[in-house]
Amino acid sequence: MAEELNVIFVSSEAVPFAKTGGLADVAGTLPLALQRIGLKLHVVMPLYGMIKKGNFALKLAAEDLEIYLGSQRLTFNLYTADSGGVPFYFVERDELFERSQLYGTSKGDYFDNLERFTFLAKSLLPLCRALDLKPDILHCHDWQSALLPVYLKTTWSGQELFADTASVFTIHNLAYQGLFPKEKFPLLGLDWSLFGIDGLEFYDQVNFMKGGIVFADAVTTVSRQYSQEIQTPEFGCGLEGVLQTRANVLTGIVNGVDYRDWDPATDALITAPFDPKNLGGKTKNKQALMQQFGLDQKLLEAPMLGMVSRLADQKGFDLVAAILPDLLAEEVTLVILGTGDEKYHRLLSQAAEQYSGKMAVKIAYDNTIAHLIEAGADMFLMPSYYEPCGLNQIYSMKYGTIPVVRATGGLVDTVEPVDLKKKTGTGFRFEDYDSGAFWACLKEALAAFQDKTLWKKLMLNAMARDFSWETAAKAYENLYYLTLERRTA
Repeated sequence: MAEELNVIFVSSEAVPFAKTGGLADVAGTLPLALQRIGLKLHVVMPLYGMIKKGNFALKLAAEDLEIYLGSQRLTFNLYTADSGGVPFYFVERDELFERSQLYGTSKGDYFDNLERFTFLAKSLLPLCRALDLKPDILHCHDWQSALLPVYLKTTWSGQELFADTASVFTIHNLAYQGLFPKEKFPLLGLDWSLFGIDGLEFYDQVNFMKGGIVFADAVTTVSRQYSQEIQTPEFGCGLEGVLQTRANVLTGIVNGVDYRDWDPATDALITAPFDPKNLGGKTKNKQALMQQFGLDQKLLEAPMLGMVSRLADQKGFDLVAAILPDLLAEEVTLVILGTGDEKYHRLLSQAAEQYSGKMAVKIAYDNTIAHLIEAGADMFLMPSYYEPCGLNQIYSMKYGTIPVVRATGGLVDTVEPVDLKKKTGTGFRFEDYDSGAFWACLKEALAAFQDKTLWKKLMLNAMARDFSWETAAKAYENLYYLTLERRTA
């Protein structure tokens, strides 16, 4: 093993290049934190059309590299760009990655996602040869790169480049597994013996996620609580049994955040800066948010509730819909930003019209408004059915915006429940996934808001919490060494 641990991340998305969700935040910022503590990082991802159109200083790193997809020989070029001192490598094959979106459109997933992400996985061997890279750790993320641990243990097992390589597979959201018809299995270039209960077969389909879980040397999730939940029938998405068999190599590490982007003292996207010693700027952000969304300025002193989210059942919008009449009968304002299911687009837009002046909705993803909601809201709602980690509750706490969350996944690991008598804690939590429990918890938060001394103390509690990447990076470094030791034992 090299003195300097050599790590390759493979991800389907990473900031600042391409993003649909939290995976991109992790794949784009964790490598920087790992490099800061002395590891050598490289990140591999597809070259999407949006990256070509972006203002990134791409350079050609290698050309006419080749792989086989089934019996078809395909070539690709490799480009590189720097992000925070970490080299990112982009696999170029236009008919696979030159798309308007990363995985599909509003009508559904792309028909050839198996081909696209099998290609990404298979590109790693010629890529490492071309760049003379010999990784100690291959760190793969979600189903899109889950074939890599499979290849390491099977078709690449005799490759000198990977003789000392251990694989780590991180599950960011178990619900998305990469399921495909078994008729496409030959395109993977694997023996049919691997299409079985101990391999990639899942109810007569190919399951990429299962392959990663079964073949990786270590499996991680993005919070301790979620690593336990996914071993149960309620949250295991049919893979709980497989995960139980790998429990000895399964661990949870809470995601970090990059406070260079998410700190109210230095945030260039908000109206006025503020910090724990001077909270006055928070009110200015609240005013700006109310003005931008046409909310009733007479309600400036009333609690403002914010949500920045995918508009989907997983995120608890059925509970939000159920309590809206009771909630908006109170002296409150509510701002929601996000995109997702059409039924919630309609429902929330209609509610915003009905409760004009008290509720506003923007069906979009807008990073500037997301920052302003974090800075201007008094509370942040996350009544999720499940939440592998969650980042918005962490951002919220830094901005003195008190989270109201369901006790699930990473929300358990990051939000300390408020004790009103002791004035401790950083957020309000409820256990049962039902609208009554949510509304009872929210009423408790609304009542606490009326006590300004108490509320300021809760804000300062929350703002003092540190979820910077350094803690998570050390945990990953320890895991890498442990995995290499376990593999050679």
